[in-house]
Amino acid sequence: MADSNAPHGAENGKDTQRFLVVGIGASAGGLEAIQEFFSTMPADAGFAFVVVTHQPAGRTSLLPEILARSTRMEVLEAVEGVNVEPDHVYVSPAGCQLAIVEGALHLSAPPVKSIHFPIDHFFRSLSFDQRERAVGVVLSGTGSDGTLGVRAIKDGFGMVMVQNEPSARYAGMPSSAQATGLADYVLPPSEMPQQLIRYAGGLILPRTAETAPIAGEPLQEILLLLRDRTGNDLSCYKMNTIKRRITRRMNVLQIHDPIPYIRYLRENPGELDRLFAELLISVTSFFRDPEAFETLANEALPDLIRSHRGDQTFRVWVPGCATGEEAYSVAMVLVESMEKLQRKIKIQIFATDLDAGAIETARQGVYGEGIAADVSRERLERFFIKEGSLYRFRRDMREMLVFAPQNLIKDPPFLNMDLIVCRNLLIYLNAEMQRWVLQFFHHSLKPKGLLLLGASETVGSCNDLFATLDAKWKLYQKHETGLQTLPVPARPTGLTRIGATDAEARPPAYTRDGRQAAQIQKLLLSRFAPCSMVVDEQGTIVYIHGRTGLYLEPAEGQPRNNIVDMAREGLKQALQRSLSRAVREKTEIVRDPVRVKTNGGHADASLTVTPIQGPNRSGACCW
Repeated sequence: MADSNAPHGAENGKDTQRFLVVGIGASAGGLEAIQEFFSTMPADAGFAFVVVTHQPAGRTSLLPEILARSTRMEVLEAVEGVNVEPDHVYVSPAGCQLAIVEGALHLSAPPVKSIHFPIDHFFRSLSFDQRERAVGVVLSGTGSDGTLGVRAIKDGFGMVMVQNEPSARYAGMPSSAQATGLADYVLPPSEMPQQLIRYAGGLILPRTAETAPIAGEPLQEILLLLRDRTGNDLSCYKMNTIKRRITRRMNVLQIHDPIPYIRYLRENPGELDRLFAELLISVTSFFRDPEAFETLANEALPDLIRSHRGDQTFRVWVPGCATGEEAYSVAMVLVESMEKLQRKIKIQIFATDLDAGAIETARQGVYGEGIAADVSRERLERFFIKEGSLYRFRRDMREMLVFAPQNLIKDPPFLNMDLIVCRNLLIYLNAEMQRWVLQFFHHSLKPKGLLLLGASETVGSCNDLFATLDAKWKLYQKHETGLQTLPVPARPTGLTRIGATDAEARPPAYTRDGRQAAQIQKLLLSRFAPCSMVVDEQGTIVYIHGRTGLYLEPAEGQPRNNIVDMAREGLKQALQRSLSRAVREKTEIVRDPVRVKTNGGHADASLTVTPIQGPNRSGACCW
């Protein structure tokens, strides 16, 4: 996730530009689509256009001359430092990398040690510089260039148009962009101009939410509908960000009043899913802020690895992992660091996110060729397997990671972590929840454990709990003289699910003994356990936490209370073997993913079986 509140451009008092900047990306077969787009775009619509295509270096581009025949706007080849102006078209020169900074175009040579993705490069800069004023258009082309840029534009409150596949001569780029689920409009090029004009007509350009029509009761009603649909209470998130997302979605639908939009949400539940997905837009990349990873690897990890016992697992938690790039980046850095220090230590990385769809993408470990812009050739060759135009993270490396959905606000955390990497998640939470999460992180870390935050985040009022190792890249260490006995922090008031009492918000639980249940709950808080069970060595269920219906069902015949007997198809064998091995070897066993047959389909689950010292029995099965 990127920092939607990072200061730049308008936030620095330079909000004088009132027009949209439209980035158009095209590749093979794209000339026809570009001409079709401009032939129906009025010359006085008031937008600036920047066309980025794949053109080899050393060749004079004829594109400006060709496009001039399709529009009455002035068409220019982009030159260094030119300020974009409305009703002008700027074309990227052949063999150059183009970016926009404070409304001016800048040229640079393409990277030497990585593959060149000019559309992604420009779209990313466009989002950072223009925010709500950014529009990304993906037209015909092969490959996946533009897909990562689309994510960036949507994270910055911009708008995305994608050419529909039937009208594209080469559908690789449009289909890849559309597969993100982030395209606002999927249209043939000839229909894009009028839709763009309608969208611009309802756009609120100021970068604050004061003028947004969403507030008070309508906002609470939308949050309530989202909570009922998804089970997630968003009241602890920053309301300005939520209001801007809702307002942007309303404008996409050309609904300019909250009451009709609420009616639309009630009549079209799918819109609630789309709105929720937009609120959870997961924009990330491999080695985002490379200097932060270099600081982690060079300034903090060596001492922590040297002091680590070889017979203990090095445990890492990556909350808010989105589609997995950050977690895989951490895995690569850890392996490289341990090899450099000639230490062989087992690594276990728990990566979690509220977005179940993003977690499923992360589990697959398959990414488009655009990651080559962020991952060096050496790392690509070592840690990935090339499959056509895709890169798959190596299976032996993949096995050190466990991905699982998690609501950081209401689900129990991991404990005994050596490292927590949580970058650009806190910025979406209000101040009270930020403090609560940071206290939870302190509780989760081992003594001298490390915490890496995003570039726009700090530990703030919790600075007594963490020592600063690097102020620029937000690297911290659990404070040795801090509150070492800090208990599990109490959840801030006012964060219960909207319209629900505390009792209604709690998951159902089964136990034979009230005192034993209280003790076991404390044990479960030492694990990440949104859905978990405690069993004895024979598999008899002692305690249930969360809703287990996806994974367990009553066994046929005489009622029994054995977890293996109740396990659904696909889980039974993995559970039996893992439970037996955990009891025999007294060690944690992780299986991920395990494919479980559910009602009408299958679900991938992460299975962790770990021995715990219970009050009367030992042995726990958690997934």
